[in-house]
Amino acid sequence: MKLLLDTHIILWALDDNPKLSDYARDLIMEAKNDIYFSAASVWETTIKYMAKPDKIHISGSRLSDLCRRMGYQMLPITDSHVKALETLTYHNQVQAYNDPFDRIMIAQAKADGLKFVTHDSKIPFYEENCVIVV
Repeated sequence: MKLLLDTHIILWALDDNPKLSDYARDLIMEAKNDIYFSAASVWETTIKYMAKPDKIHISGSRLSDLCRRMGYQMLPITDSHVKALETLTYHNQVQAYNDPFDRIMIAQAKADGLKFVTHDSKIPFYEENCVIVV
């Protein structure tokens, strides 16, 4: 299975944080799975690190380096990913969740046939088969 990790899942995996569920850990450690990280995660981490380096202790470039060392593959943002943003569906009763980083990563997963692995409680409002909540 091809897995695209949400930013917080990456950070928890790199830190061996106990917030990372056993299920998420098993998915990441499964040798048959290909693990991807998005350019959006690097961008998000860079923005947050620059704004509050005391809260986020890793820069975007360091995140990218560590992901590559772990064997994760970089997923750049392409025009097909941006176009896929327009196809995302969510429950009618709920206003669209507008976190731009999560939205582009869900679109990337949908466009490229990956599973987006997240712990974000708002993501399940999307009616997309590409999301795995851990």
